Amino acid sequence: MRLALAQSNSVVGDLAGNRDAIVARLADARAARADLVLFPELAITGYPPEDLLHRPAFVRAARAVVDELLPHTTGLTALVGGPERAGDHLYNTAWVLSNGALVAAYRKQLLPNYGVFDEERWFEAGSDYVLLDAGDVIVGPTICEDIWFPGPTTSGLAAAGARLLANLSASPFHVGKDREREAMLQQRARDNNCVFALCNMVGGQDELVFDGHSVVIAADGTVIARAPGFEEAFLVVDVEIPSSVATQPTVDIAAFGHEGQPLRPPLAPQLDDLEQMRQALELGLADYINKNGFGEVVIGLSGGIDSALTAALCVGALGADRVHGVSMPSRYSSADTRSDARAVAESLGIDFREIPIEPVVAAFDTALAPSFDGRPPDLTEENIQARARGTLLMGLSNKFGWIVIATGNKSEMSVGYSTLYGDLVGGFALLKDVFKTDVFRLARHLNERAGRELIPQSTIDRAPSAELRPDQRDEDSLPPYDKLDAVLEAYVEGDRSRDELLADGFEQSVVDRALGLIDRAEYKRRQAPPGVKLRTKAFGRDRRTPITNRWRG
Repeated sequence: MRLALAQSNSVVGDLAGNRDAIVARLADARAARADLVLFPELAITGYPPEDLLHRPAFVRAARAVVDELLPHTTGLTALVGGPERAGDHLYNTAWVLSNGALVAAYRKQLLPNYGVFDEERWFEAGSDYVLLDAGDVIVGPTICEDIWFPGPTTSGLAAAGARLLANLSASPFHVGKDREREAMLQQRARDNNCVFALCNMVGGQDELVFDGHSVVIAADGTVIARAPGFEEAFLVVDVEIPSSVATQPTVDIAAFGHEGQPLRPPLAPQLDDLEQMRQALELGLADYINKNGFGEVVIGLSGGIDSALTAALCVGALGADRVHGVSMPSRYSSADTRSDARAVAESLGIDFREIPIEPVVAAFDTALAPSFDGRPPDLTEENIQARARGTLLMGLSNKFGWIVIATGNKSEMSVGYSTLYGDLVGGFALLKDVFKTDVFRLARHLNERAGRELIPQSTIDRAPSAELRPDQRDEDSLPPYDKLDAVLEAYVEGDRSRDELLADGFEQSVVDRALGLIDRAEYKRRQAPPGVKLRTKAFGRDRRTPITNRWRG
C-alpha cells in the first residue's frame, strides 16, 4: 500500500484556509498515486479549537467542509479529522472519504483530560471500530490518544483483523516528545503485529507547538519512514502490510495498487534537545505572530543574555527586518551592558534605538516624593525603573503596531523575579518555559550554529543582573541558577514535595527559599503573557494552581 502522510499546519478557526490546504495535499496524493492519505487530528478546524466547539454554527461549518472535500478524493481514500455532531453528542472524528464519497466515520475513543488536554469538556467518547478494506489490506483508523495505551482500541482493532493502524494525531511538543512517541509506536507495532502510521500536526497554536515527526512503523518495530520536525511535510511511502481477514463488517475503500521498486524516502534525522528547543521556539513565535496578523516585534535590549537570546530567536523566526531592539539605560546601567545591547543588535542586523529612562524615572520620583517623604529607597524605586521601561515599550507598540516580546525566563517566572507592568509587559513571552541554565545553553548553541558570535561572549560570561541598583546581581535575591533550576524542575514539573526534595539531596536552604517564592508568585504568573511550551509541565495550561492557597509542602 502506498501511504501519504500530510503533516500540515492548520489554523484554528480558518475553515476555508484549512480546506484549501487539504485540497492541495489531496492533489499531491493523487499525483503520487497514493492509496491512502492521512491528515492530522481535527485538521479541518485546527487543534485545539476549544470552546469554538460549543458554537453550533462553527460545528456546522466544519461539517460542510467535509462535503466540499469529496470531489477531490477521486481514486483514493483520505482520513480527515473534524468534529461530528450526532444528535446531542459531539465527537472527535476521522472522516473516511473514498473515491468521491463519505463512506465511514471513526469516533475517537480515548479522550485525554490531563495536562494541556481538556477533551471531555467538548467531546463524547466513541465506542465502535471501523475496518476499511483496501483489497487484501484491512485498515483501522484511530485518533491520537487511542494508541497511546496498550488497549483496548489497538488490541481490539488487531483482533478484528486490522493490519494497518492509521492514526490522526495532534500531539503537542515537549523536549524529547518525538522519541517518546516513536518508542511507544514501536512497542504497539510489536505487541499487535501491525503496521502503524501516525500523521502528526505541525505548527504553533497559542502556547502549544506541534512538532510533526510523522512516522510509519513496521510490524516488527522498524521505522520505515519519518517526516522532519517543525515544518510541513508530505511523506509518501510504500509499505508491505500483511494480508488478513476481518472478523467484523468492513467498508470498501479505493486503492490504486502498485508494481515495481517500493518507494522509501530517507528517514528525517532526529534532533538533539537544544536544536529541538530552538526550532520549537522559533516556530511557536512565528505562528503566534503570523497567524494573529501581527507585523513586527519590539524587544527591550538590556545587554543581558535573556534579551539577547530573545532577539536572536526572533530574527530566526521572523527575519531581521521585522525585529526592533530598544536599549533603555538607567543610571545603574554599565558601559558594558550598553555596549553589548548595541553589539547584539548590530550582529543580528536589526533596527536599534536607545532611549534613556532617567528623565522618566525622575518624573515619577518627583510625583511620588510627597507620598514617600521620610521613607528610604527600596524595591519600590527598582520597580519604577522596570515599569518606566515597560511603558516606553508599550508606547512604541501602540504607535507602530509592534508587538512587545517579553524576555523573562522560566526560572524568573517560577519565583516571581519580575515586575508587574514592567519586564512582564508584552504580547508574548518567548522564554517563558526556558530555565535560566537552558538560556545559557541555547545562547552557546545559536553561536555554534552561526559560526560566529550572534550573542556576544561577554554577555554570556557576565553574571546576571537586573541593574536596578548599584552592583546588583541576581544571586543577591536568588540561589545560584544551577541549584535553583534543579529544584524548580523537580518541584514544578515533577510535583516533588518539600520532604521528597530534601530526601533527594537538595539543600534545605535552597528548597525552602525556592518553594516559598514559587508559591507566592502565582498571581504574577496569571498576568504574564503566553509563551511557548517546551517542557513536560509549563505554567498556564499545565499547572493550574489557585492564587489564594495556603498549602505549603
